[in-house]
Amino acid sequence: MIAAGIDLGGTKIEAQVFASDWSLAARQRWPTPKDYPDLVAAMVTAIRWCETHGAALPVGISAAGLVHPHTGLALTSNLSATGRPFPADITAAAGRHVAWINDCRALALSEAKLGAARDADPAVGLILGTGVAGGVVTGGRLLPSPAATGGEFGHFPLAAGPIVAHGLPILACGCGRQGCTETYLSAPGLARIAARLTGQTQSPEMIVAGRSTVPAFAMAWEIWLDLATDFFVTLCLTIDPEVIVIGGGLSRVPGLSEDLTRRLTQASLGGFPIPMIRIAEGGDASGARGAALHAVNEIAREAQNA
Repeated sequence: MIAAGIDLGGTKIEAQVFASDWSLAARQRWPTPKDYPDLVAAMVTAIRWCETHGAALPVGISAAGLVHPHTGLALTSNLSATGRPFPADITAAAGRHVAWINDCRALALSEAKLGAARDADPAVGLILGTGVAGGVVTGGRLLPSPAATGGEFGHFPLAAGPIVAHGLPILACGCGRQGCTETYLSAPGLARIAARLTGQTQSPEMIVAGRSTVPAFAMAWEIWLDLATDFFVTLCLTIDPEVIVIGGGLSRVPGLSEDLTRRLTQASLGGFPIPMIRIAEGGDASGARGAALHAVNEIAREAQNA
């Protein structure tokens, strides 16, 4: 075995062990406890299970949210860990080091090394789901992020052009700011656009399914694409990725990569080339696999610096 990864979500904990060729060798799931002490204990249980496949196996954890680089305190919306030294508490309880990575950065690393962006440099991994976030991989490793916020693309300010053109209101974001990209570019954001047009709340799945038959849903999708195009232009002008890989719930929309490629080609600055836009290949394995890769990279980095 080469490494293990633990994907920690709001409802489930999934541990995966990978063979030397990075194929999945074993997996196990547990429910995510709501109480913080129980959550730490559950993570130790998952680590011990990983160690049954090799006591010295590198182990990484992928989870939503951020960990402050100086205080070590977690900030997360779907776990009972905000304001707690979560990674340090897990390390102390397990009696061993465990690598920690944000789940969106884990997807980016997994797809850049072993998925839809393999061998691309630089590559951007992007989650379009309940929220919007991702990561940048270059040279097979995540771009360094001293403040731990690199990849929080959903908190870019919205482009003014589509907002003004479509008369959309500026909305408060869960981060405390106004007008963040994810207020409209996330799956709930697509529902907000449709509700603005129809006066009714519909699920993102229903909106996507009805694009070809319901004019208001078709218009909502076009508005969403307008916003997404300007967002992708920003990624191109700042990062200039070779490939952008999309994961999350909206990645399952039929024709998404083709729609975005067409729009981005039209919006490209001076007709310059655009990145390839691909859908993530790893599925629900990306979080754990990215965490395992991060654990291996962390050990290699420490060896180089020794």
